[in-house]
Amino acid sequence: MDKLTIRDVALQNKRVLIRVDFNVPLDGNGCITDDTRIRRSLPTIRYVLEHGGKAILMSHLGRPRGKRVPEMSLRPVADRLAELLEREVSLAEDCVGEVVEGRVSAMKGGSVLLLENLRFHREETDNDPGFAGKLASLGDVYVNDAFGTAHRAHASTAGITEHVAVAAAGFLMEKEIEYLGLAVGDPRRPFLAVLGGAKVSGKLEVVQNLLGRVDGLLIGGGMACTFLKARGLEIGESLVEDDLLDVAREAMAEAEKRDIPFLLPVDGVVAERIEAGAPTRVVPVEGIPPGWRMLDIGPETAKVFGGKLAGAGTVIWNGPMGVFEIPDFAAGTEAVARALAEIESATTIVGGGDSVAAVNRLGLVEKLSHVSTGGGASLEFLEGKVLPGIAALDEGLGTTDQGLASTEIEK
Repeated sequence: MDKLTIRDVALQNKRVLIRVDFNVPLDGNGCITDDTRIRRSLPTIRYVLEHGGKAILMSHLGRPRGKRVPEMSLRPVADRLAELLEREVSLAEDCVGEVVEGRVSAMKGGSVLLLENLRFHREETDNDPGFAGKLASLGDVYVNDAFGTAHRAHASTAGITEHVAVAAAGFLMEKEIEYLGLAVGDPRRPFLAVLGGAKVSGKLEVVQNLLGRVDGLLIGGGMACTFLKARGLEIGESLVEDDLLDVAREAMAEAEKRDIPFLLPVDGVVAERIEAGAPTRVVPVEGIPPGWRMLDIGPETAKVFGGKLAGAGTVIWNGPMGVFEIPDFAAGTEAVARALAEIESATTIVGGGDSVAAVNRLGLVEKLSHVSTGGGASLEFLEGKVLPGIAALDEGLGTTDQGLASTEIEK
């Protein structure tokens, strides 16, 4: 962690502009169905308040594409955050403009103001310098605690740092960088990666980058079918990216050359239709019937994967083992989640929406080392890419001395 952190910055009486990731799921009635991202922001917000700062929060929600969409207002978030903080959280009418500037000017130490959805302005995703400057003018200190958006060079994540005196990482950002950086840089071995999800194309660069780092790859989900077909198997109507078969063969050949175990499913749960209640079978991967498709890893595969994971020192898991949202095809994902939770003395890192949903639903979060809030961001980190939102932060001071919290830092 070589970036300036919130611990290193004086906060007393300062306007602290915090980029959070409150892009939470809402139901048809506008109610939050999972407040994990809000909860994960609390340590940073509380730290600012406890140190006499004024917390000005900014986030996006959904994809309004530059238009004011009432259904994507952050009002539900403000209400939920107020409950969690047990104090008033005001919601600004907008995120820039004279009215917002007036709201900020009226703030007192220890107060919280949430700006309205950043993406109501197209300038946010365009990383417009003028818009970034308007956001920056609302704060004395900028803190990025939104790892989930760190792979986007937007006005509130990258452009804003050109207009502020101080740009530091929040506690969540710090933790994400620490755990993911440790995994790809200096992991406790054996280091295993479990990858799933629908398509190889979404994780191809991750596979290629990890081949030079891991001691084993375990592949499930729909992406496994492309590798199985690349090995010459008939996989019925299973999802396959035919244009990537050669690339899949090259990846498996590279793993063999490096003597890295490349584990694919040995059996699977198959059905003719992707829907709840459809008739299913468990078959070996060599015996998928014509017209059927593999929608989850089978029990034997779950056992093999679990046995491999039991001896790991570090594990990264990203992506479900099947069509997790349908209970008939969720057993494989749940088995991997439980296997990770049972590993003793290992660093276990989970990322990706469905994988995180699985550990949340099973109540296993506390038994894992780290559950990442960033889907695309964590994947790009594992690919070895530089994330704009992290690169834009100020360099650290080379120490974690708590006394630096009272030191004034200038860019």
